[in-house]
Amino acid sequence: MIGVVMAGLRVAARQTVTQAVGGLVGIGISAVLALLSGKAEDFYLSGFWINGVYGGALVISIIVGWPLIGLAVGFLVGDGVNWRSDPSKRRVLTLLTALWAGLFLLRLAVELPLYYAGNVAWLGATKLLMGIPLYAPLLIVSWLMVRSVYRPSPPADGESGN
Repeated sequence: MIGVVMAGLRVAARQTVTQAVGGLVGIGISAVLALLSGKAEDFYLSGFWINGVYGGALVISIIVGWPLIGLAVGFLVGDGVNWRSDPSKRRVLTLLTALWAGLFLLRLAVELPLYYAGNVAWLGATKLLMGIPLYAPLLIVSWLMVRSVYRPSPPADGESGN
């Protein structure tokens, strides 16, 4: 219900509804899983798959030497893959990839035992507590760490900083 309200608010504010619709689709898939199985805890299955795929992909990217956070940041800041030849950038971006992988894998480590125990109440509470309260600080830390290795270059001689 909240998802529908949020999508409606976005439409009323004439904002893009892509994320809201994506969220509604995710909720719909989760609800169908729970309805088909008859087990309320199956509502959380799609989240387990998402966390497992993201966590696994991030870990594999570190193992093969191409950390996914590094690739994303490199292309977002226009650095491409040049960050790989800078030891400090490579170290920071690898660490960030490991931190993000840790977030996804930690969610699985905490939520899966609750799922197998059939503890839907704690599973729901844990899902909320391990969502934005963990995601937001890690996003801020990521931004600060990326900013530390991608400092703006000083203006060239004769150029003003304005």
